[in-house]
Amino acid sequence: MTAHFRTQNVSPQACPALVLNADYRPLSYYPLSLWGWQDAIKAVFLDRVNIVSEYDKVVKSPSFEMRLPSVVSLKEYVRPARQPAFTRFNVFLRDRFTCQYCGAHDELTFDHVIPRSKGGATTWENVVAACSPCNLRKGDRLPHDAHMTPAQKPFQPTIVDLHRNGRLFPPNYLHDSWLDYLYWDTVLEP
Repeated sequence: MTAHFRTQNVSPQACPALVLNADYRPLSYYPLSLWGWQDAIKAVFLDRVNIVSEYDKVVKSPSFEMRLPSVVSLKEYVRPARQPAFTRFNVFLRDRFTCQYCGAHDELTFDHVIPRSKGGATTWENVVAACSPCNLRKGDRLPHDAHMTPAQKPFQPTIVDLHRNGRLFPPNYLHDSWLDYLYWDTVLEP
């Protein structure tokens, strides 16, 4: 399947390639698994990927000419991680980039539900996304002392949980040739 789009006058930097696993699912939904044009071409020459779709944009050298890939699939299946890494970004993604105390989406940081000074650990089960004002207001107090209970109890998410939440926050740029691969499991309208 090859898609042709008007990208002749666009810089190659504006032509990232969506990277799919060998089963044609994105390696990651959020952040979306993208390679720059140089990495995509290198992977083609190293015979590590199949080109699924291309841009109209052509890159040339004295002895070579090639249309830039817009979608590539790995030739060998990469087993996804079983458990997501405990990172600030993944905490925000689990909590849908929403303060668990007031619902705000700006100035996010994270809060220890049970403060570290009171024996709280830095774990999935004790850390939530919180906006700076709520974090300051709660301070070093327990939730019941501060009258601030998280909207959802913190938990260790699965990769599926993070992928599901990631689909709620599409990237700013989605090339038309990517759409069939990003939303393959959504319910179709009759």
